[in-house]
Amino acid sequence: MRMTVADVMTEKVVTVSAATPFKEIAETLINGGISAVPVVDDDNHVLGMVSEADLLRKEEFREQFYHEGYRPPLRARLRHPKGRDKAEGDTASELMTSPAVTVTAASSVVEAARLMDERDVKRLAVVDYDGRLVGIVSRRDLVKLFLRSDEEIARVVREDVLDRSLWVNTDGVRVDVRQGIVTLTGWMEHRSEAAIAVRMAGRVNGVVDVVGKLTWKQDDSRWEAR
Repeated sequence: MRMTVADVMTEKVVTVSAATPFKEIAETLINGGISAVPVVDDDNHVLGMVSEADLLRKEEFREQFYHEGYRPPLRARLRHPKGRDKAEGDTASELMTSPAVTVTAASSVVEAARLMDERDVKRLAVVDYDGRLVGIVSRRDLVKLFLRSDEEIARVVREDVLDRSLWVNTDGVRVDVRQGIVTLTGWMEHRSEAAIAVRMAGRVNGVVDVVGKLTWKQDDSRWEAR
């Protein structure tokens, strides 16, 4: 039921070395249709990441008129304290953000999404347990999860959640999915089991929402409250 980074990542990754010059990095990004590139050593260990934003520091800090003295807003300085240093960089080692934010292929896609938000990055280098690059996962890769068909989501909810995970009778439950929204109808023995079924259906990757319309034969909520 749980999808991992290995299920969604891109395995064939364009890379550069620490000595790769600025212009070659720019050409790599444009020609590859990508927004960032990992920097690796001779043994494929990830040293850092160079993004379009890193290259654009050179334009951001370019003087428009004599003694302009450009200074980024405080918020930008706090988020990117090395902006001016990167503006003076000529090679990947001078431009890259290091250490790179990484994740393993075995990590869940939920972990990857949370890490991207926590570290304010758009992609993660995927590494093995020795720190060697094995792929890259981006926000777009994670958004693709929501392209799972309604039929596939219904199958996963039916087979992985209801039939295998709950350990209770779910023969009376019907699963309908439309536009990624799961609707559970029918009945279960206990109210608590119905609530668990709804919550677990919401854990399926790609589900937009869950609507619980289940009924139950026994309301055991009063026993839970004691």
